Amino acid sequence: MIGPYDLPSHLPDWPLHLVEQRLSAAHHGNFERWMSAVAALPTDLTQSCTFSDTVSVELSSDEATETAIKENLQQLLPWRKGPFRIGQTFIDTEWRSDWKWQRLRDALGNLENQRVLDIGCGNGYFGWRALEAGAQEVIGVDPSILFCLQHRAVQQFVQDPRNWVLPLKGEELPATTQFDLCLSMGVLYHRRDPLQHVHQLYDLTRSGGRGVLETLIMRDTESLYPEQRYARMGNVWCVPSTEQVVTWMQQAGFNDVTVVDISTTTVAEQRSTEWMRFESLRECLNPDDPSLTVEGYPAPVRIICLGHRPS
Repeated sequence: MIGPYDLPSHLPDWPLHLVEQRLSAAHHGNFERWMSAVAALPTDLTQSCTFSDTVSVELSSDEATETAIKENLQQLLPWRKGPFRIGQTFIDTEWRSDWKWQRLRDALGNLENQRVLDIGCGNGYFGWRALEAGAQEVIGVDPSILFCLQHRAVQQFVQDPRNWVLPLKGEELPATTQFDLCLSMGVLYHRRDPLQHVHQLYDLTRSGGRGVLETLIMRDTESLYPEQRYARMGNVWCVPSTEQVVTWMQQAGFNDVTVVDISTTTVAEQRSTEWMRFESLRECLNPDDPSLTVEGYPAPVRIICLGHRPS
């Protein structure tokens, strides 16, 4: 059984003392409430698990238990990455993260025997998809305690030690442990020094490995440095141009950098749901011209780039 405080002992150089400090009531006022909801979930009802577009767990349970499961999972709102289905409970997350994975998976191919790092992993959804593609292990890091506990909630049912989510930041990870595949999905534009982030992605990628950078971009225009907010987000420091993203990956050392996908984010892909009840993309767009944000900038477009670290 995977307990709520289990730590990956095979990462001795990682700052696991920070994980223990952050998974505590002293670090976050809601921790005990969230942890109580996780602890209340059953661990002995799982019949099977499927890591497909909807990460699904088949349960052997009665109606009262199913109701209790849903109520406890809803104590962990908002759920942003997914979707998941636990028994009869469908967690319709804010993001259709399966759409993003569909854009990337052909370029990744078979991940058999590969170790994967997911920086800014949220609740670990992409980790399950990487396991589906054959990965040996996925280590996800995300500073949000809530997202870490959402992952623990899913693990109450799945009980798979190959997928970890730890409350750490990418910049806290030592390059002494490197990975066959490093993912950075939706992190770059939150970094004050985006090039430094790309260098960290490279440093954490082993020789012969690959790095994936997914980020907001400015399509067919120069990089944007918002004066205040972008799409109502106050922590967006740079929305780079397509050319800038490729150049940063090359400057960091990646070879054969390719653009896997460029897609406009729609309100069908990112939206409010029963499981994410706050405002979402629709409220960030100009109601009279959805090609613009409420601030008047071009509406969100996202790019996926893939690069190779030389052997």
